[in-house]
Amino acid sequence: MCLLLGATGVGKSLLVKRLQTILPRRAGGGGGPEGRGDPRGAGGERVGVRRGPSGWGRGPAGEPSLAHSTVLDCLAQLSSRDGKGDLGDPPPTRPTVGTNLTDIVAQKKITIRELGGCMGPIWSSYYGNCHSLLFMVDASNPTQLSASCVQLLGLLSAEELANASVLILFNKIDLPCYMTIEEMKSLIRLPDLIACAKQNITTLEISAWKGTGLSDVLRWLQDTHRTNG
Repeated sequence: MCLLLGATGVGKSLLVKRLQTILPRRAGGGGGPEGRGDPRGAGGERVGVRRGPSGWGRGPAGEPSLAHSTVLDCLAQLSSRDGKGDLGDPPPTRPTVGTNLTDIVAQKKITIRELGGCMGPIWSSYYGNCHSLLFMVDASNPTQLSASCVQLLGLLSAEELANASVLILFNKIDLPCYMTIEEMKSLIRLPDLIACAKQNITTLEISAWKGTGLSDVLRWLQDTHRTNG
């Protein structure tokens, strides 16, 4: 299980929709996603991203299959930093009220549980069975940074998440007013947090709107869940 957390409006839903839209298209899968509601979420839905005809398995020597490599290569091109990729218009989203479950198939099935920012006080109810954590920060909103830092501190200090791998995503770098990753690291004293944390922490700059950095997010998910099993 991968938890996707962050304050309201940081772009969590758009990130998930980008991944679930890109993967079946580039894997050759036919038809749209299918799923069922999550009984524990308010309006949440489980979306299954199915394997395409070309497959997602591993080669005979334990290496990623050709289809898998091709998907990553295409995704890297589509999510280029110059914004000239072919991802298309961003899908419509609305603030998550409750929890959404999304299954993506990247070598193996990975379930991403997105929790609404308004659910912050009860996030801890969902920490069980969490192998990885995606924590999103709005890089264009300095007024929200301190609140995000407090949330991050709470997550890193939670005993149930002590063994989880953590990826901090600084989103919305496509906006002209965004703060650089170095500025944000300095403001929230991220090097000190990483030094004191029990978790293995990685940071990335992304734009869920343009697709920048999505290939790196996918690679991190694959590597993390291959290690965790």
